[in-house]
Amino acid sequence: MESSYLLRLAKDRIFFALIVFFASLTILPLLFILFYILKNGLTVISWRFLTTLPKPAGEPGGGISNAIVGTALLVLTAGLLSIPFGILVGIYLSENPNGLMARWVRVSNRILQGVPSIVAGIIAYVWIVKTSGGFSVFSGGIALGMLMIPIVVQSTEETLKLVPGALKEASLALGASYTSTILKVIVPTGLSGIVTGILLGVSRVIGETAPLLFTVFGNPFMSYRLFKPANALPLLIFNYALSPYHSWQDLAWGASVVLIGLVMTLNLISKFLVAKWKVRS
Repeated sequence: MESSYLLRLAKDRIFFALIVFFASLTILPLLFILFYILKNGLTVISWRFLTTLPKPAGEPGGGISNAIVGTALLVLTAGLLSIPFGILVGIYLSENPNGLMARWVRVSNRILQGVPSIVAGIIAYVWIVKTSGGFSVFSGGIALGMLMIPIVVQSTEETLKLVPGALKEASLALGASYTSTILKVIVPTGLSGIVTGILLGVSRVIGETAPLLFTVFGNPFMSYRLFKPANALPLLIFNYALSPYHSWQDLAWGASVVLIGLVMTLNLISKFLVAKWKVRS
């Protein structure tokens, strides 16, 4: 009896050790990537690096301020175009879960979620760039917005499904209109989950490069104009990493650190909001 118990205990420990080992293997690639990027990029980071423009080819120094501003403009444009639309679609799907139209919208949303980012860039190029005759932040925002929409829609729908139906019934019973009930009761109750989906959508698109190659194109100067070309962190990393100039390669490493820091920050905030939403629900 004792030998059988010891055998089961040994098997349990071996199985647990295997689980820990394989779980560690999944983390190692991320740690190696982070270590390599931080090792090459942290030495470049400084206040001047974040607030100055890139130097001409071959000259040392310079910064990525235009890429930071361009990334902010792109995310803001994509958010303004996709977040209201995505929230409204998510509300519709949560309120009409079994309708024929809702089923088709849900299937279309899943298909859109699987569309490669480069395809979104090509579509924005055909729709906006060729029509307007030039690259612009707006066309890049269209491309990134298409990638954000399915994430916002799905997170809004899943969040609002968790809102107790008694809240809606109580609001309607007190004489509130259906619109007021949705906008003033249901949506505010699920706001934490909706914001989490928005942050996940932003972290999804903030590092995309392929759509920007077809839409934004790049700009070595500072640009705040919505309908003109601009630079962005992923675009700067792509172009400067391939250049033969060491100064530009250093800028690419530093921009990689900044971009990874932004993505990790957004993901941590979204994880915190998810945990908070679970506790509340």
